[in-house]
Amino acid sequence: MRLNYYLAKGSLVGALGGLLFGFDTAVISGTTHQLTQVFHLTPGGLGTTVSIALLGTIIGAMSAGELGQILGGREALRIMAVLYVVSAVGTALSWNWSSLLVFRFIGGLGIGGSSVLGPVYIAELAPAKWRGRLVGLFQINIVIGILLAYASNYVVASLNLGDLQWRWQLGVAAAPAILFLLLLYAIPRSSRWLVTQSRIDEAREVLRMMGSPDSEAELKEIIDSIHLERSAKHEPLFQRKYLRPIFLAVSIGLFNQLSGINAILYYVNDIFSSGGFSGLSADKQAVIIGAMNLVATLLAMSVIDKLGRRTLLLIGSVGTAVCLAGVAAIFLSNSHQSDLVWLLVGFIFFFAISQGAVIWVYISEVFPTRVRSKGQSLGSSSHWIMNAIITKAFPSIAAVSAGAPFIFFSAMMALQFFVVIAFYPETKGVTLEAMQRKLGIE
Repeated sequence: MRLNYYLAKGSLVGALGGLLFGFDTAVISGTTHQLTQVFHLTPGGLGTTVSIALLGTIIGAMSAGELGQILGGREALRIMAVLYVVSAVGTALSWNWSSLLVFRFIGGLGIGGSSVLGPVYIAELAPAKWRGRLVGLFQINIVIGILLAYASNYVVASLNLGDLQWRWQLGVAAAPAILFLLLLYAIPRSSRWLVTQSRIDEAREVLRMMGSPDSEAELKEIIDSIHLERSAKHEPLFQRKYLRPIFLAVSIGLFNQLSGINAILYYVNDIFSSGGFSGLSADKQAVIIGAMNLVATLLAMSVIDKLGRRTLLLIGSVGTAVCLAGVAAIFLSNSHQSDLVWLLVGFIFFFAISQGAVIWVYISEVFPTRVRSKGQSLGSSSHWIMNAIITKAFPSIAAVSAGAPFIFFSAMMALQFFVVIAFYPETKGVTLEAMQRKLGIE
């Protein structure tokens, strides 16, 4: 079976939500210095400015699944696209700090919603043979979006726009958001959602358009799986037999952020400024970090099924711990600042080939089908909540000691190494049914 035009178009448009996710997540990094000056922000105020979007992300992620079931993934993604546009234009035109916070929060709703809806839409659209690779496009687009945000910040900063610089850096996101919204009118609804609405003939036609080799058999499989999900809908997640997968999902979500990854992505320009780099130079170093993030993510996706999830987590724990300890040493000794960029690039490499690639795959593999969606929601929530806490606290702690946050992040990665050795099973090549037996789930 070949990848046809309609399937490629639908998947690429769905994955574009990931690009906006990455862009809107990282673009704030280039504006933090100017925002601090324009709005006279304390370190705590800067933390609020950056983290307010994550509160929206948490709410968006938790509510998007229900919205997608009611409206369908395509229509729900259109709402997310509108939120992206409103946020980009609104932040660019913000007239005071409060209005900036409101529009940042709205953008967070779009990020959280698209983080759930984009992968689900692609998974529901794609035939089984192509599903894994096409859903992987969403993660790749997130990383591309982060790189484009850093590149955009660098280009805008080089234009010498003065006090308007931060407005252009935030507002430029409106262009891809509008493109995303328009393209969402050129793709079909998912066959799976159409079946939930008893629109069987339309679902069959979508399957045929997507190039399904046996649309009738796949349609029957979809109908059967929906019946199974409905029968298991009231299965509670918090039961004794699910304690181990719950621990695995929550802990991997927490460790993902306890590495400091998003604090570094959000405040990368401030980190470089603390290391003695100029504003434009900091933007340039951020581009290098974004490029390494993309290269390492592509590498990780090529080896995750060969080396295994547990092995990658162990490699990443050691690598990130060492690099973060090096960053802490630079700030505490106030020397060797030229090594800062390479230590952060090294950190990004080890994170991207481990936690960055493993987390969502691993969470989806440790829960049985009947509670998988609830388990994924729990793991995702722990990830976003810890992200918001660390993002809020980082500027205040770094203002007291620039090296302190990195000592903490390094210690957490060392702890992760031992937790993975003691508690994390390898899921590579293990069927979902065998994994349930391995975890002691009846």
